[in-house]
Amino acid sequence: MAEDKHYNPTYLHHKKKGYGDTLRELVFGMEDGMVSTMGAITGIAVGSGDHFIVVLSGFVIIAVESISMGVGSYLSNKSEDEMEKRILAEEQEEILNTPKEEQEELVELLVTDGWSRALSVRMADEAVQKPALMLREMAYRELHIIPHKEGHPIKNGLVMFGSYIAGGIVPLVPYLVFANPVQTIPISVGVTVLGLFILGVYTTRFSLRTWWKGGLEMLVLASLAGVVGYLVGHYAQVFFGI
Repeated sequence: MAEDKHYNPTYLHHKKKGYGDTLRELVFGMEDGMVSTMGAITGIAVGSGDHFIVVLSGFVIIAVESISMGVGSYLSNKSEDEMEKRILAEEQEEILNTPKEEQEELVELLVTDGWSRALSVRMADEAVQKPALMLREMAYRELHIIPHKEGHPIKNGLVMFGSYIAGGIVPLVPYLVFANPVQTIPISVGVTVLGLFILGVYTTRFSLRTWWKGGLEMLVLASLAGVVGYLVGHYAQVFFGI
């Protein structure tokens, strides 16, 4: 059998698509875990200088925020799935009750997409005779919804939960190793910066960006929160004496 020279197994659309369902949650969870935890414990370390308070606060932040983010991801994904199901049900009702109007609308949508009017009319004539096909066409062309797309709210919630924990642990680990919280700040920040850069590099596996651009983008944008946390802690100590 001749080898298919047009088939490239490294292309994303030739691979299993499981990663695509959770990539957003994975990146969002790890980035937010690293940045939020680093910003918070850096501010606490500057403001209090107490090792126990910093470590305890870090664990509390990670525990509370990971649960909150996981639940939030689950609820938002579930709400989106339910909204799309309602929209599709309403579209299906319109197809059954006003088929002529929907047929005319499909013709215009096909023409807008670049099909000739003659062919668009023939395609709409056939689609209107097949309600399931008509619904798929209207969902795709008018509603921009993929019918029968399987949502994974529980899976996404769990990925968000676990990713936030994994990211949150990164800036906290140095405080578990070293006793002086103020002196540990640059180590924690450095480890987090490295973690953010690596995460940014990882995301380029699924895009056309170069690895260093992805790493720098994640690093620069995400590090802003750490700077804010440091400044809040510093000025709280200056103005309020805490």
